[in-house]
Amino acid sequence: MATSGNRAFATTLIYTTGSKTIGELTSIGGIELTADTIEMTSHQSTSRYREFIQGVIDGGEVTVAGVAVPGDTGQAQVYTHLAAGTAAELTITFPDSSNWVFDGIVTSYKAVNSAEFEGKLEFMATFKVTGVPAWSTS
Repeated sequence: MATSGNRAFATTLIYTTGSKTIGELTSIGGIELTADTIEMTSHQSTSRYREFIQGVIDGGEVTVAGVAVPGDTGQAQVYTHLAAGTAAELTITFPDSSNWVFDGIVTSYKAVNSAEFEGKLEFMATFKVTGVPAWSTS
């Protein structure tokens, strides 16, 4: 049986407002949802095993890396977004048209992450997801 999976090539990250694509990306980290736990064990618990309930959910972070292109308007927008200190809506779209839409704040930005002797100039940025991210498979 053939796989139903897809390759990641052509995945994009855009600023939803203004439709600015962050260009020349080579890596786009996925959203990882995690939940805190709250211990609820008491003297009335039915066993000696700790009991927990789910706490607050964290939307995680999205880390991106790419070829540093000073004239790329999407890459420039990341710096502007960091300087503004506010949340912006972003969309990660995968080749099968599924996507994550989320509000994020920039927590890290490197205009040039590395300048290796025989390498390309790379940039990196990290977005902290704030609020509820929306997953769509359409």
